[in-house]
Amino acid sequence: MIRGLAAEGVPKAQIAARLGISRTTVVKAVKSDGPPRYERSPRPTSFTPFEARVRALLAEHPQMPATVLAERVGWEGSIRWFRDNVARLRPEHRPVDPADRLTWAAGDAAQCDLWFPPRKIPLEDGTAVLLPVLVIVAAHSRFVTARMIPTRKTEDLLLGHWELIQQLGAVPRRLIWDNESGIGQRGRLAQGVASFAGTLATKVVQLKPYDPESKGIVERRNGWLETSFMPGRTFTSPSDFNAQLQEWLEKANGRVVRTIKARPIDLIGHDRARMLPLPPIPLQLGWRERVRLGRDYYVRLDASDYSVDPAAIGRIVDIAADLDRVRVRLDGRLVADHARVWARGSTITDPAHVEAAKRLRHQFQEPRLAAAPDDLSRDLADYDRAFGIEGVA
Repeated sequence: MIRGLAAEGVPKAQIAARLGISRTTVVKAVKSDGPPRYERSPRPTSFTPFEARVRALLAEHPQMPATVLAERVGWEGSIRWFRDNVARLRPEHRPVDPADRLTWAAGDAAQCDLWFPPRKIPLEDGTAVLLPVLVIVAAHSRFVTARMIPTRKTEDLLLGHWELIQQLGAVPRRLIWDNESGIGQRGRLAQGVASFAGTLATKVVQLKPYDPESKGIVERRNGWLETSFMPGRTFTSPSDFNAQLQEWLEKANGRVVRTIKARPIDLIGHDRARMLPLPPIPLQLGWRERVRLGRDYYVRLDASDYSVDPAAIGRIVDIAADLDRVRVRLDGRLVADHARVWARGSTITDPAHVEAAKRLRHQFQEPRLAAAPDDLSRDLADYDRAFGIEGVA
């Protein structure tokens, strides 16, 4: 009010008389940049004697917790007061990590990640577990593809990759991952990942630690799935989850993304045109193993057992499995075909295999009778030769 009256040209003495304040107050108010406020003059506090030592520790270890700092410097006062002062000092000693604004060329990259929905999914044996969802987002168009997979092992991750890349209709030139153990860690790819990338002619990029902005697109999509897809839904099985997820993604990819001011469904065509074509040959992915079939005629895959035709007992069989089926072959002939179960420790039995085993067991337990010759007579000359009297009159 004082500054407003002074700006209108009212004399300072008249302002002081009108407002009932001293003329000195009016002069200070006119010269100040803002309203007056009370400021306590700085004085030493209980933290002041410890500040230099705390600064020295923070300079060497910027992330050291406040409780550890209090122990190191011998603080015996209020821990809350100590924490407040450490929070005030810590930004001065924390190294700066600038985040660049990244641009993504069409067809160049797809960001990949595993998202764990915050709800357990019922499995075949009646149990419910948290299962991973593989999410791949085309970085330029923001087109999202996702699928729940049984495990985070390399075999299932590559199977999920191939299925989602087929949904994209082309191969991004780079697949960006963090240090997921099934893909690779510390700059080394897991077994089978390099050959998978070579077949697709793409490159798997492993990000260094503390680089979240390079995979921020897929991280935000994970949060979007958690807040927009999950609420209010129930799931009876992994297949039910995937069915609902695919239906929702068809609508989600048709919504305008605020950062690019466009719909992913409208940009994916341009993105796909700059990607690499799908390989002309089918990829040999999934679980592959060769074992000798034991007497119990079961093979184990991912902690679950599957029955095999007992006619193959004692022979080498080839096991091949994808996300949906488990197949066993003997010399190229199919001897077992089961739906893959996601519940660990399950035993899957084909009734036909049990009947075949029963027949073979019955045949084994029957006594084997030696066949009697039709003619029991013997030539007497055989005895002469046996006793060395052949030719004696």
